[in-house]
Amino acid sequence: MSLRKKKIEKKKEEILRSAAEVLNEKGYHGATMEDIATKLLMTKGSMYYYFKNKEDLYFQCHRMMIDKSNEKIEDIINSEKSPLEKLRSAIISHIKLATTEKSMFSLMDKPEQKFSGEYLEDILQQRSEYEKNFDQIINEGIQSGEFDHVDVKLLRLLILGSLNWILEWYSPEGGKTQDEISEAFSDYLLRIVKKQC
Repeated sequence: MSLRKKKIEKKKEEILRSAAEVLNEKGYHGATMEDIATKLLMTKGSMYYYFKNKEDLYFQCHRMMIDKSNEKIEDIINSEKSPLEKLRSAIISHIKLATTEKSMFSLMDKPEQKFSGEYLEDILQQRSEYEKNFDQIINEGIQSGEFDHVDVKLLRLLILGSLNWILEWYSPEGGKTQDEISEAFSDYLLRIVKKQC
């Protein structure tokens, strides 16, 4: 990637993070491109250099988080770790990304209510890939005998549901650090799958 492209991507990420804050604060219908531009000390016209419209900007927020999530879990799957350690790493990775990028991650809820057409199709495809990655780790653990025989889909729904609920109560100023929450959640959730001797 050229230096110019890297600068554009960096600026885009900066815009997306600020846009996510405005969208979370005012809601999709309440926020305007002008609100987002004002927060970034940009003109509304310069926003259109990076994004076609507000829906495109919202989609790019969503897509950025899904891409980061898939990239991290694919690295975990391709590692030499045991299935148990892969699942632990995937849980911790999800929590850390969600809590570090809380504004961005919060926008990912119920995409079918916010998008249609190609945008929705793309997002659902990316989310499906992420879910399949979790399924792959769980299946690997069952086949190796490290995990109890479990319903893979139900377990994945349970894990992701509990991880995504963290956004409802997590605060950086809370009583637990990001690392403490990640470790505790991974310990509790892994007890469900761990084969009892």
